[in-house]
Amino acid sequence: MKDIKLKIAGMHCTGCSSRLEKVLNNIEGVEKAKVSFEEEEAVITYDKVSEKQIIIEIEEAGFKAEK
Repeated sequence: MKDIKLKIAGMHCTGCSSRLEKVLNNIEGVEKAKVSFEEEEAVITYDKVSEKQIIIEIEEAGFKAEK
């Protein structure tokens, strides 16, 4: 298992962070994802999926992600 912390841009409320957390937790290969609206970041524990694919999924959900 690997962990990554990404800065997330584009969240306007806690509903945004909850929606993104749900998207991340539904990615095959993501063990656990926690998104913080206040800290504008996501902490993701994953295996068998690439960082690139995780970032693509975040962007497809309407947010911007960077390390």
